[in-house]
Amino acid sequence: MAFKAGKVSFGSTLIPSIQDNEAKLVIYSSKCGQNRKKKLNDKCNFYHVECVEINELIFNEITQKNIQSFSITDSGFARSIMNEMKG
Repeated sequence: MAFKAGKVSFGSTLIPSIQDNEAKLVIYSSKCGQNRKKKLNDKCNFYHVECVEINELIFNEITQKNIQSFSITDSGFARSIMNEMKG
């Protein structure tokens, strides 16, 4: 739903969305490279953004795009996703 609502950032806009405090939640695939994982985790820790790694198969079902990471820029979507992942 967040993709259809346009409340996501990916590709070249992902890191700037974290730095500009627009990102509320960052999700990346387990297929993501080690350097990318480290960069995302470091940026998210510094800017106090929740960062989650999920299984590659689940990630591909969610995105249905050829990407490895994205951020949710809406706090409501981010909160509901985190609640679903915890519950």
